[in-house]
Amino acid sequence: MTMIGFPPAVEHRWSLANWQNAPVNRWSFQHLREVVPTARVSRGASARLLPEGSGFQEHQVVWRLDGSAGTVAGVIADTYTDGFLVIHDGKIVAEQYPTGMPADRTHMLMSVSKSLVGCVVGVLADRGAIDVSAAVDYYLPELAASGYRGATVRDVLDMRSGVRFSEEYLDPGAEVRLLEQVIGWAPRMRPDLPFSMYEYLPTLQAKRDHGAAFEYRSCETDVLGWLCERASGVRMPELLSTLLWSSIGAEQDMDASVDAAGAVFHDGGLAATLRDLGRFGQMLLERGSVDGRQVVPEWWIADSYAGASHSRQVFAASGNDSWMPGGMYRNQFWLPSATREVLLCLGIHGQMIWVEPARKLVVVKLSSWPLPQDVSKLLDTFAAIDMIGFQLHLR
Repeated sequence: MTMIGFPPAVEHRWSLANWQNAPVNRWSFQHLREVVPTARVSRGASARLLPEGSGFQEHQVVWRLDGSAGTVAGVIADTYTDGFLVIHDGKIVAEQYPTGMPADRTHMLMSVSKSLVGCVVGVLADRGAIDVSAAVDYYLPELAASGYRGATVRDVLDMRSGVRFSEEYLDPGAEVRLLEQVIGWAPRMRPDLPFSMYEYLPTLQAKRDHGAAFEYRSCETDVLGWLCERASGVRMPELLSTLLWSSIGAEQDMDASVDAAGAVFHDGGLAATLRDLGRFGQMLLERGSVDGRQVVPEWWIADSYAGASHSRQVFAASGNDSWMPGGMYRNQFWLPSATREVLLCLGIHGQMIWVEPARKLVVVKLSSWPLPQDVSKLLDTFAAIDMIGFQLHLR
């Protein structure tokens, strides 16, 4: 019932205090431009054609985390899905909008944004503008007195800096929530906080040695985005457009949330349409190319799949192995399997892009989960995707 009527009843309006909470998030995730300031990430001159195919069967049995038998359709229905897209062998075999979201409407990506920013780093590294072995404070001297001093770009890409930053979404005092106050995503409860990400990141302090452990922290991507801007001399909305969005054949402009200083919220502030995320996923599946033209370096995609020799070891030591056994994290992607190649882009409240080359499969899911994280919904979705891939691969 959010934002229904002329005017909407007071109790049905969004606010900075509730826009990320259910049930309001079902509306707000589809209306980012009306909630916070955004910059335009321009699409290309022409959209990449996504032909239609067939073969998707949504009533195939899926075994859920709780041991019960369900179906692919049931998982889609039960996991607050706003958009669901399946591309197989370059063709759309399923495109669903269970909540009535228009196909040309952008939807919040949350931390799926990280993977797009990681691709920008890869392009700039390929062009020689960024050396991933260099220290981040070489590019950003503002961080030389912070906890990031001495951390390499590689440390930050793989979430292995030693910076203290809590990602406890349900803790209002966690740094991940304080950052939202800084950028204008939440009411200011701490008057001492700065008004831009550029000013907040240098205040972060060290927790451990750099490179020693994997710990998922959104601030890493914000450092990467700032570093890309400094290394290229171009603001992130233009970088995203020039290096990525216009090159994948996007059909619609992307939205990028910005703070008072114009800094993009790199770690979770992008919004795009379901189909365009499918185009992004298809580019990743094709090893970074679109119609024979390289967009993201092939070696960057290969490096993401391979990881470092110890990537899976440090991932397991972090505790994430309990829900992603054998997994790892590399270049702002999740790699959920040790036995097959899968690139995974994940965001809180149920945003996901699954890329699996061996089965020629790309799956995109946009959602509005009530809670930021929900392991049962996530693993049930993984099971549904696995069944989809299984049946399509057997055709």
